Amino acid sequence: MNTTSRIRRNSFIRIFWLSIISCSFLFLSCVTQRDVEYLQDSNIGIQAFNEAKLEDYKLKPNDELYIQVSSLDDINSNIFSSTNVQQVMSIGSIQPYGASLISYAVDNEGFLHLPVIGPISVVDKTTAQVGEMITKSLSKILSEPRVSVKLVNRFVTVLGEVQRPGHYPYSQVKVSIYDAIGLAGDITEFGNRREVILVRNVNGQNIRVPLDLTQSALLGSEYFYASPNDVIYVKPMRKKFWGLRQFPYDVLLSTITATILFYSVVK
Repeated sequence: MNTTSRIRRNSFIRIFWLSIISCSFLFLSCVTQRDVEYLQDSNIGIQAFNEAKLEDYKLKPNDELYIQVSSLDDINSNIFSSTNVQQVMSIGSIQPYGASLISYAVDNEGFLHLPVIGPISVVDKTTAQVGEMITKSLSKILSEPRVSVKLVNRFVTVLGEVQRPGHYPYSQVKVSIYDAIGLAGDITEFGNRREVILVRNVNGQNIRVPLDLTQSALLGSEYFYASPNDVIYVKPMRKKFWGLRQFPYDVLLSTITATILFYSVVK
């Protein structure tokens, strides 16, 4: 074998291995259908899951409450209320945090300071229990008072490999993990639906709960519903870690094709 033939042979071997490596990168970067599916199950028929019991939210320090009082004594009840429903709707339509401007905050000691009534301890109590406490206190002042208490700071934070990471307010009592991810525009194609982390504060402790969104059993899990101030983090897949999404495959394949063509012409 002369020198020219040996050079051509070595060039062909290099091109061959370069092609193999490039094809391997292409294969690794492919996102399969199972990578982007939710609720994967071998049983495609109808399945039923018992709905997990959603515990009533217990108030914590720094929570914000909107309190509306009505009674036969309209004038006196208006003194207690800082605004009316129309103002709430107007403020809420301007910005998500508008309701906090007309709410009452629970202080660090767990007390709620209200006009006429004064401070009351509300920590570890539900909004319904707080409403009953306020109604009992106002029954001595107002005629047939009716009290409505709503939690203002219902937020969920969605981070990681989602379309729009952010801090999202919601007004519903029940918001599932899938609803929360929907608020963030869904998980991207490189988000790992099998490795989602839920961070929740329970009795003063932050707990970390791993979730698999591809398992149908999550529908009956106690962590199916989000709680106020939950943090949901979606991990990226390793394909995203290696930066394969931005790899210039078109340039690489064009170079390989041109090299093979040049080699064929020279040979």
